[in-house]
Amino acid sequence: MAAIQLTPTQRKAQRADAHHLDPVVMIGADGLTVAVKNEVDAALNAHGLIKVRVFSDERARRESILQSLAEDLEAAPIQHIGKLLVLWRPMPPKEKAERSDRMAGPKIVKILKFSKSGNHRAQIKKIKVLGNERVTKGGELKRARRRVTSIKKKQVD
Repeated sequence: MAAIQLTPTQRKAQRADAHHLDPVVMIGADGLTVAVKNEVDAALNAHGLIKVRVFSDERARRESILQSLAEDLEAAPIQHIGKLLVLWRPMPPKEKAERSDRMAGPKIVKILKFSKSGNHRAQIKKIKVLGNERVTKGGELKRARRRVTSIKKKQVD
């Protein structure tokens, strides 16, 4: 597995996006363990761009941790500044399950009401119409009723 290679302009844009982020994973005295790698992987899947704080005073050790995470998790090392490491990996596309039992959702409808005297402007109202409601000719909301159908009687032989 190899780390993702970015151009300097792409890296600069990712650094700018990561500026306001807080560290989501912290690496302590035990160093880079399997559990830490799993957490970093989960954070990359959830966020795409993350900061990792390393509580180590050795710069060479922090550099090796950054390279190891980038290679093992197929991520791009964006920045190493102080005890913060910034990693980026494109987020996997999320699948949306299409529901077959889905009903009609709310809609925003504009209603135009004219004044009774011809001297005033017409009023425009925006109304949220839910799936079980309808707008009458007068511009009022009514709950929609299910259509009543007749029941056919069985023929007796």
